[in-house]
Amino acid sequence: MSLDDETRPAARLTVLAGPSGAGRESVVELVRARSPSVWRPITVTTRPRREGECDGVDRHFLSPPEFDRRLAAGELLEWSWLGAHRRGTETAPLRLRLAAGVPVLLPLDLDGALLVRAAWPQARLVLLHPPGRMPAMTVASAFDHTVSYDRTERVVGELVGFIGSSFLAPARPRPRG
Repeated sequence: MSLDDETRPAARLTVLAGPSGAGRESVVELVRARSPSVWRPITVTTRPRREGECDGVDRHFLSPPEFDRRLAAGELLEWSWLGAHRRGTETAPLRLRLAAGVPVLLPLDLDGALLVRAAWPQARLVLLHPPGRMPAMTVASAFDHTVSYDRTERVVGELVGFIGSSFLAPARPRPRG
């Protein structure tokens, strides 16, 4: 039996976006608890490390000149200012995970999600919003899916289902004949 012609869905980048306070980070951690195969990129930042943070685990802490170098070299998928500091998402680790068949879930604000859409059109964008507060239609139309954050378990289940098609299907021999 040959597996050469076995077709599998490709892993995809899913961006979970929403306004500040929408619960993106909490939802991502709950999705990862339910589906540990989902990978969350580690943010790069120019802000100083806080007590208890570990470089390479919580964030990658970069000097402003190193951030500038990576930005100029096209190594960041998206980036933004947060106060006096910058943060961003590295492209190379993301590409490696996707090439290995690992689905990626990236929490971002609305602007970051739109930057990803422009740079990586095949990414799937999910808009997380508080119940009863649907964003303007022009904003919502840029997203592939919208989720109202009313009940945590429902939201996590819906997102896990949405990401589900990003998993590589297990290889199964196909009968020949």
